[in-house]
Amino acid sequence: QVQLVESGGGLVQAGGSLRLSCAASGSISRINVMGWHRQAPGNQRELVALITSGGSTIYADSVKGRFTISRDNAKNTVYLQMNSLKPEDTGVYYCILTKTEPTINYWGKGTLVTVSS
Repeated sequence: QVQLVESGGGLVQAGGSLRLSCAASGSISRINVMGWHRQAPGNQRELVALITSGGSTIYADSVKGRFTISRDNAKNTVYLQMNSLKPEDTGVYYCILTKTEPTINYWGKGTLVTVSS
């Protein structure tokens, strides 16, 4: 089993910054993918950013140039630095860890980010 605990959400004005953290514990393989999805009210959950254990990254077009994902493999922690926040970035941000061979997804409980205009 894998447990994910997110932190760092909150209320921020448009143009501001927040940094999310997600610490993983439990049965974690060295090869995995960690990242963030988000869900705005009334919308489906969508990908924000992913990072492999080797450091390769993927970003949603809507956050490119504003968000940066990183990870500390020694601490099994993934971070999401969010700059130039917009009201449309508001939502619950969920941490995800994907183990491979076989593929299994684990989700955190989410942390709320609210960007006021």
